[in-house]
Amino acid sequence: MTVYTLNLRVFWPLVTFLLTGLLLLLHRSLHRGPDSSPADCPDKALGPLLLALFALGFILRYFFKYCFSRRRRNKRVFRELPEVTCRVAPCRKEQLESYYERHVRLSPHVLGHGKAHVTKLVSELVRAGRTEKPPEASFAFRGDFVQIGSCYEEHKVSRPDCFDILVPLHLPRGLKVALVTLSCREGGMLPLCSLETPRASAWLREHRAFAGSFLRLSGTGGAYRLSPGAVLHWFYLAIQRCLAAVRQPFEWHCSLGLSLCNSRVMLRLTPLSDYVCCHICMGVRLIPAVPLADGSYLVGSVCGPQQGELWTPYFPRQEQRLLGWLRSRLPARSCHLKCLQMIKALRDLGGQALDSHGGGEWREVLSSYALKTAWLRLLLTVPPEAWRDHCFLDRLEDLLQNLKESLRQRELRHMFLGGDTELLPSFLTLPKMFRDSAPSNLLKPCCFCDNEAAYAARLGLAGGRLVRKPHFLSGGRENVQIFSRDQPRLEQGRDISISRTGHFS
Repeated sequence: MTVYTLNLRVFWPLVTFLLTGLLLLLHRSLHRGPDSSPADCPDKALGPLLLALFALGFILRYFFKYCFSRRRRNKRVFRELPEVTCRVAPCRKEQLESYYERHVRLSPHVLGHGKAHVTKLVSELVRAGRTEKPPEASFAFRGDFVQIGSCYEEHKVSRPDCFDILVPLHLPRGLKVALVTLSCREGGMLPLCSLETPRASAWLREHRAFAGSFLRLSGTGGAYRLSPGAVLHWFYLAIQRCLAAVRQPFEWHCSLGLSLCNSRVMLRLTPLSDYVCCHICMGVRLIPAVPLADGSYLVGSVCGPQQGELWTPYFPRQEQRLLGWLRSRLPARSCHLKCLQMIKALRDLGGQALDSHGGGEWREVLSSYALKTAWLRLLLTVPPEAWRDHCFLDRLEDLLQNLKESLRQRELRHMFLGGDTELLPSFLTLPKMFRDSAPSNLLKPCCFCDNEAAYAARLGLAGGRLVRKPHFLSGGRENVQIFSRDQPRLEQGRDISISRTGHFS
């Protein structure tokens, strides 16, 4: 049965405000001038009555305050010993839950508002750059966009301040390009692709300006390759023109900025009023993409010696369908998103303890996509009933253990290009050119040092076991220790102290 408890912090100021108002009303009625008519004069007998009520209210206030203070002191005496006993051995799951709620979990209200504002702005941009039919000698926006990344997959951590948007492009009308897959060796990196067109093409002879701006000769010299760098530069200028056309309605609420840095087109939204909850400055990464079959895309590659001519495949539609299918199989109160968010939060905390070079390796190896791939593989191998909320700690340790094994073996296969067709549901289809490609590995062999165990220990995931000592965020500090049972402690792990602000020391 629910028992109502009087909130004295609200009740007594309210009573004081009402009685003060009555006293001021009494004071005004007693000091009226002699020219006021008898009809306007209040009854003189109300004056002493109101004054008595005011005095009675103050007496009752101090009486109840005295009674409640005695009752609170008595409860504190009886509960002092159980509270001390509970603090001696707190539950690890409760500590993780507390840290998750305080520092990891995003507010659905703030995240929803951020996504709505980004969607509205990007919709206006692509609508301004859309054409009815593809131009003859230039690119054009297709008119739609694809929302990708952790904010839209509901596993973003810390702040909803970065969004990723794929913007599909129309190729020039009449341009015929062939997709050539540069197959990697067994267990290598992601396959890189090139979009090639023959040199002896009639279309190229008619559009030499386009060929000089967007095409580069291949290594053999027998074909032209579409350059992602030139496409990105055109895309940046096109977004700049579209932003100038739609800027005015948005500038009442936020300032907009566009930049091209490190092969990224970033759109910045800085609120000037209550345009976004909590006045969060948001960044939108706009990615030009060439559409392929079955909802897959090609985006410019940022790796390899020939990065100006190669493209990387993206499969956003397949990922979204896989996540939706997994979500339908899991229980109503599952911990799958919480596990991925906690792993990413631990990754971010660990990177703060390293220097710039070590932090770069940390982020490169334990990228968000690599963590999500390991998480998806665990979702497909563990029964759905094992993802209930009370199994959160077990699944988190399983994910840490899988990451440890991947780092030791230097292998984490791509979810769709890893050669594990029996692991995926049958309704997921890939373009024909990627179905028989060699298995790709997300972990770069060149990023590992000579001693795999030492490198895994440096990443803080060597033992796969998370041990926490009290008390997490209760005014003090907590020691987080990650160690291996089968390796020397000094070689495989270290004690890390996390302060209230989340920094290592």
